[in-house]
Amino acid sequence: MQIRTFALGPLQTNCYLLIRNGDAVVVDPGGDPSAVLNVLRNEGLTLTHILNTHFHFDHVGGNRKLAQETGAPILADEKDAYLLETELGRGGFMGLPAIELFEYENIEPGATSFLGLDCAVLPTPGHSPGSVSFHFPDAAAVFVGDLLFNRSIGRTDFPGGDLDVLKNSVVGQIFTLPPETVVYSGHGDPTTVGDEMRHNPFFTDFSF
Repeated sequence: MQIRTFALGPLQTNCYLLIRNGDAVVVDPGGDPSAVLNVLRNEGLTLTHILNTHFHFDHVGGNRKLAQETGAPILADEKDAYLLETELGRGGFMGLPAIELFEYENIEPGATSFLGLDCAVLPTPGHSPGSVSFHFPDAAAVFVGDLLFNRSIGRTDFPGGDLDVLKNSVVGQIFTLPPETVVYSGHGDPTTVGDEMRHNPFFTDFSF
C-alpha cells in the first residue's frame, strides 16, 4: 500500500491518500482536496472510501467536495455527530471559514477491509468521543487522527475531550500494536508505536 501525505486546510492537517491496485482511500481531508483529486485523475485511481478519524472541522473540511467529485462514501463514528452542530465541528470561529456539511455513514469499531487489506477500526476516544483509528496490520500502519503525535498527545480541553480516556485509548489500543507499526497522526511527522512507548513524555517518566 502506498501512502501519500497532503497538508490541507488552515491548520495544515495531514490528509492521507492510501493507494493499492488502482484503488484509493482518503483519511481526513481537512481542506480543499484539489491536490488529492488531481492525483486521482492523473493516475486513474478510483476512490472507494473517505475515512474520518473524528469530526473536528480541520479534519473534515474537504469531505463534501471530495465525495461529490468521486461518489465515495464518507465513514465516521456517529458519536461525533453532535460536533457538526458546533463551531468545533463546522468551523466559523477564529476567523476561519465554515465547512460545507456532508452526509456520512456510521462505521462501527471492529474488523473490516479497505483496498483488499484487513483493517481494524479501533475505538480511541479522548480527543473527541467518536475518535477512531484505522489499523492496517499488513501495511504496519495506523492512522490515529489527533489521538497521538510524535512525542505528544492530542488536546483534551475541547468539549467532549478527556485526558484520562485519551491516555487509556493510547495504552489499550495503540501501544498493544506491534512496536514497528508506523503512527500517522493528524499533524506533524509520523512516528512508531515503539518509539512513543519509550519516549513519549505523557507515558514515561522522562524523555531522551
